[in-house]
Amino acid sequence: MTVVRKERAVRRNDHEYLAPAADPLVPRVLPARPRAAVLLLHGGRATGLSPSRPWHLAGLRMRPFHRAIAAALPHDDVLLAQVRYRLRGWNDARADPLPDTLDALRRLAELAGPVPTVLVGHSMGARAALHAAGHPQVRAVLALAPWWPPGEPVRQLAGRDVVVLHGERDRVTSPAASAECVRRARDTADRAAMAVVRDGDHAMLRRHRFWHDTAASVVAHLLDPADCPDPLPAEAYRPGRLPVL
Repeated sequence: MTVVRKERAVRRNDHEYLAPAADPLVPRVLPARPRAAVLLLHGGRATGLSPSRPWHLAGLRMRPFHRAIAAALPHDDVLLAQVRYRLRGWNDARADPLPDTLDALRRLAELAGPVPTVLVGHSMGARAALHAAGHPQVRAVLALAPWWPPGEPVRQLAGRDVVVLHGERDRVTSPAASAECVRRARDTADRAAMAVVRDGDHAMLRRHRFWHDTAASVVAHLLDPADCPDPLPAEAYRPGRLPVL
């Protein structure tokens, strides 16, 4: 059920934002007693002050990931949801998707309690997930073709697992920039890994089933490492040449 709230002004990082009038969290699978949660964050634009809508392609692109993750989880006690953005863009220092993500995590705690949460983000959504990783509920981040500019902070990744999948043919975001940030994150995160998807593009359309299945297997492993094998080779967790899947 969507909970409608009055708009309110809030301040974070010395910026004033208009909190969402609609619920920032869109549940897809809501167990009676969740033991964990997966929160998906779709992409967007570098700059864009127009409202984000459910029918935009960036959001629709994540629906197969929802289905694949739900099918891959060995138990039915994981809450699966997505973030509802107010605006389409990151918008420089405003970082508009970040307060939306933090609001969604707050709402998630209201629904399920402080359950361990895996953030799965694509492009701009991956950037928001990586920035929000310091939230006490977050245990891991799966970043798909992330927009992770050089010099982005990594200290918030302390004690978290971070996995990056980046397409070999991505011309929108940079696999090299992702690799550099993963290298820096290895000094902070509990574990940091990256693999390159052969022939993969930014939209994750080439080899789309491989993207969906691999992402789902990674999430299942992050939630249940004892029951779900890691789909990534050991080389993904080591400095050096990146494995190509």
